[in-house]
Amino acid sequence: MSEGPTSGPETTDPRRPKSDERVARVSRRFGWLLVFALLAVPMAVIPGDNLTVVSLWGFLNTSGPGVAAGGYPVWAYFLDQPRPFGTLPASIRAWPLAVGFHLLAAASATAGVAVGREDRRVTGGLLALAAAASLWVSVGVATRFGVGTTSGWFAVIPVGALATLAVAVGAYGRDLRGIVEA
Repeated sequence: MSEGPTSGPETTDPRRPKSDERVARVSRRFGWLLVFALLAVPMAVIPGDNLTVVSLWGFLNTSGPGVAAGGYPVWAYFLDQPRPFGTLPASIRAWPLAVGFHLLAAASATAGVAVGREDRRVTGGLLALAAAASLWVSVGVATRFGVGTTSGWFAVIPVGALATLAVAVGAYGRDLRGIVEA
């Protein structure tokens, strides 16, 4: 028999990560992908004759002749607003919070992938806060569209809050449970 390296399961290659490390890396990448995908998910969808999408970045409306669509970025909304920020409805004031929480969660997940250092409780908590802020915006939009009166409860669908909460629970739920149980 030769005295060379063996290929059995007991052989460890220092360049090859252990099984747990590999799973953690895949989990970080998957979480990062989901968190970044949330940046494109609309906060609310207002179905109807003229579909309106309320995203983190602004409004998109399909009204107009043919297949025309118009957009209005959120920063333009705040810059064009003649009223002071403090006098705007609470749901509109929550919009920058939703954007900020999403961006901070994306930065936390990116740190996990880029340098292997992510406190998954922080990322999950930021996602939970982003879901709450997105829901607040959606409820505010819904009240302006008359939900509960003539248009029905599904006049505004809080897609962003539901998707963000699903990612927070699905990808970071175990870590968030650790906070509650501690």
